[in-house]
Amino acid sequence: MGDFVSNLSLGFSVALTLQNVGLAFLGCLVGTLIGVLPGVGPIATIAMLLPITFGLDPTGALIMLAGIYYGAQYGGSTTAILVNIPGEATSVVTALDGHQMARQGRAGVALGMAAIGSFFAGTVATLVIAALGVPLTGLALIFGPTEYFSLMVMGLVFAVVLARGSILKAIAMILVGVLLSTVGLDLETGEERMTFGLPILADGIDFAVLAMGIFGIAEIMRNLDHTETRDVVRQAIGRLLPNRQDFKQSYRPVLRGTLIGAVLGILPGNGAVLGPFAAYTLEKKLAKDPSRFGRGAIEGVAGPESANNAGAQTSFIPLLTLGIPPNAVMALMVGAMTIHGIIPGPQVMTKNPTLFWGMIASMWVGNLMLLIINLPLVGMWVRLLKVPYRLLFPAILMFCCIGIYSINSLPANVMFIAFFGLVGYMLIKFGFEPAPMLLGFVLGKLMEENLRRALIISRGDMTTFLTHPISAGLLVVAAVVLVIALLPSIRKGRDEVFTE
Repeated sequence: MGDFVSNLSLGFSVALTLQNVGLAFLGCLVGTLIGVLPGVGPIATIAMLLPITFGLDPTGALIMLAGIYYGAQYGGSTTAILVNIPGEATSVVTALDGHQMARQGRAGVALGMAAIGSFFAGTVATLVIAALGVPLTGLALIFGPTEYFSLMVMGLVFAVVLARGSILKAIAMILVGVLLSTVGLDLETGEERMTFGLPILADGIDFAVLAMGIFGIAEIMRNLDHTETRDVVRQAIGRLLPNRQDFKQSYRPVLRGTLIGAVLGILPGNGAVLGPFAAYTLEKKLAKDPSRFGRGAIEGVAGPESANNAGAQTSFIPLLTLGIPPNAVMALMVGAMTIHGIIPGPQVMTKNPTLFWGMIASMWVGNLMLLIINLPLVGMWVRLLKVPYRLLFPAILMFCCIGIYSINSLPANVMFIAFFGLVGYMLIKFGFEPAPMLLGFVLGKLMEENLRRALIISRGDMTTFLTHPISAGLLVVAAVVLVIALLPSIRKGRDEVFTE
């Protein structure tokens, strides 16, 4: 317990410096703005803002990027409630009852409950991360190359199972990502691989270029492709603070949602997205009158919103302790860490405790800021919702080009983001989800490194992955999960969850 308190106090001493408070505030504000504006998600935003972080110290850069991520979760609920367009994938469920509440003149109460539930869930998730950080890192330190390789295989299998749409398409995207990660110089021999004789590819594909093209530019093209109708609520927003009856109906869903979200967020492969769906389904099953759901039940806002925020924060656990990104946003975080020369994994806590604990403490500070940013500024967000997308996209496009050019001052990088943007757009059109590809790209290099190390140690014996008990256990879990996901009944249920 003493360690827990001293670690958190170290974290707060880092997070509460003037610069880091300012960066957390900036991240939360930008994240909320991004969540509010339909069409620009946190993945695209973080990809676009990666070049800005080059001038910051690693702790400040990660604090700002984390603020954007969980700020977008808050902002997404505002759009879902007021406009019935989820600003974020995780806000889809909030729109069901939140928008109905808004039409009944209770938008303020829905927004207030979403913010309070999110703040409570964020606080609990921060404590969970702080409590699990030390034991998980201790466990990770006994991992060798064989265990790490198997852990990454398991992470990618979870990413396949939890991706939307066809499992085969998700596997294909992961393999493409792994293949792209091998472009450049061979790790052992220094020979060029798949560079087509282009000197610019000798160092491999730049992570920021791939991320900005696949998510930033492709997202702009996708949004221009279909015009959305925005059903902005005309009624007054009303009071923001829920009354005693609202709290009475909501406190149990908030507790249950926090628990579900915190557990699912730790799962590799974007379990955080399933949190709000699972919380909503549970609340509907436990309700005395399930017919209220979909007609403005406050529990349908409180539970999913808590699960959403708890999952967004506990998804940092596998990243910070094991160095495994559970979703595309965390893959971007790995990119940001490697850009700053930090190798994600268990060594972060031992070698760079100020970064680790500073980031954890900044999450609680950020959640408090979001409570302050969101509720008083609701009027401003409503006005922003009326800005047509055609006025936003030229600015976003210009920002992408300037940002990517500023990294290495290479005009070729601007051409590359255009190329990857076109590829990303085509993938979306053909029903492929690009997020698993980014995970495959980030983990590909690490997997190759650990595979080679394991084979060098075992003198080329492939059975080494089965003779090490932890490695064998992880591979068995991966195989079982994949087999279960391919069963017809499970596939049908999975498709229903995503189509809902």
